[in-house]
Amino acid sequence: MPHHDETLDRSHDSQRRHSLRTVLRLFVPSLLGILIFFVPLTLAGRTTIPLDHMVSGARVLLGAADGWYALLLIVAGALYPLLTGRWKRSVTEKVFTVLKLLGVIAAVMALTGWGPAVLHTPDMLPFLFEKLVIPVGLIVPIGAVFLALLIGYGLLEVCGVLLQPVMRPIWRTPGKSAIDAVASFVGSYSIGLLITNRVYQAGQYSAREAAIIATGFSTVSATFMIIVAKTLDLMAVWNLYFWLTLLITFVVTAITVRLPPLTRLDNEKHYDEPEVPRGQRLVSAWRTGLDAAEQAPSLARNVALNVKEGLLMAISILPSIMSVGLIGLLLAKYTPLFEWLGLVFYPITALWGVDDAMALAQAASAGLAEMFLPALLMTEADFVARFAAAVVSVSSILFFSASIPCILSTTIPLSVGRIVVVWFLRTALSLLLAVPAGYLVQALVGA
Repeated sequence: MPHHDETLDRSHDSQRRHSLRTVLRLFVPSLLGILIFFVPLTLAGRTTIPLDHMVSGARVLLGAADGWYALLLIVAGALYPLLTGRWKRSVTEKVFTVLKLLGVIAAVMALTGWGPAVLHTPDMLPFLFEKLVIPVGLIVPIGAVFLALLIGYGLLEVCGVLLQPVMRPIWRTPGKSAIDAVASFVGSYSIGLLITNRVYQAGQYSAREAAIIATGFSTVSATFMIIVAKTLDLMAVWNLYFWLTLLITFVVTAITVRLPPLTRLDNEKHYDEPEVPRGQRLVSAWRTGLDAAEQAPSLARNVALNVKEGLLMAISILPSIMSVGLIGLLLAKYTPLFEWLGLVFYPITALWGVDDAMALAQAASAGLAEMFLPALLMTEADFVARFAAAVVSVSSILFFSASIPCILSTTIPLSVGRIVVVWFLRTALSLLLAVPAGYLVQALVGA
C-alpha cells in the first residue's frame, strides 16, 4: 500500500509540474504578445509600439531593395489565384484576379517611373507604394510572427468564456464569437472570417449570427491600424486610438444587429453552446485557457503557421491595394463620385462642427472602395478630422478591395446589396461617435 501511495504522490507531483508548465505557456507568450502590440517604447527618439520599431528596422535593413520586395509580393499575389485555380471559383474571384494583375502593372510603374505623368504626382502612385504598400508588405508578415504569441496560447479562449454573458445580450451572438471578434482585431478579418465560416458550417452559428460576426467583428487587424495611425500621424496617441476604435466598432455593431437587413436573416441553428454554471465563470475561463495552452503547438510550429498565413494575406491584399487604391484615388481626385456619396454623411460631420466636415464626409464614403482611402485623403486635415477618419476606416469594416470579396467567398448568405446597406449604417454611426472621440483625445493630450 505505501508503494501505491508513493506512485500517487509522484503522479500528483508530475501533474503539478505539468500545470506550472501549462500556466507558463498561457502567461509568457500572451504577456509578450501584449507587450509587442500595446506597450509603447521610446527608441532613437521615437515613441511607438515594439512592432512598429521592428518594421522600421526591417525597412532600414532592406534599404533600396524595399520596393523590389513589395513588387515580389505583388507579383506572387497576382499569380496565386491563377496557379491555384481560385480565379475560376466565382465572378468576384475573376474580377479580383484581373484587378490583381492591374496591381502588378501599377507597382511596376511606381517602381520604375514609367507611365503617364498624372499617375506619378506625389499623391498618387508614389504615395500609395511608399506609404502604404511597402509598410503593409513588411508589417503583415512580421506582425504574424508575434500574433502567434497573442492568439495561440489560450488568451483568446479565456476572453471567450469571460465575455459569454456580454455577447448574447449586447451583440446577439454566442460567447465563442468573442474569439472571432478578437481574432479579427488582433489577427485579420480573413482569420476571423475563416473561423466564423467554419463554425457556421458546423451548425453552431445561425445565418444571422454568422452575418453579424462577419459584418460586425471581422475588421482589419491591429497591424493594419498601425499603418492607418502612421499615415495620419497618430502614433503619439496609439493606445487611445486603438481602444477607442475597438469600443466604437463594437458599439456600432450592437446597434446594427438591431436593424435590417441583419434582423431579417434566419436565426435557426443545430447546436447551441453550453451555459457556464453560476459562479464558475472565472474557473471555467482559467481551465479553458489552460486547455488551449496545453494543446497549443510548439512556438516554432505556431510561428511558422502564422507567417505562412501572414504571407498569404500580404500577397492577396497588396495587389488589390495597388489597383483598387489607385482607382479610388483617381475617382476621388478627378470625379465627383465620393463628393456625391459624401453628401449623405455631411449632415453628421457638420453636426459636430468639425473644421474639415465635407472632406471627412467624402473620405468616409471613399472607404467603401478601400479602407485606407479615408486615411490617404485626410493626411493634411486637422487633428479631430484625422482621428475620426482613422476610426471610421476601421469601424466601417466593409470595403470592396478585400473584406467584401472575403465575405462573398464564404457560405454566409449575404448579398452585395445587403453588405452595402450594412456598410452605410456602420459608416454613419461610426462618424457620429468618432468625431466626439477625436475631440476627447485632443482635450486629453492637447494635440
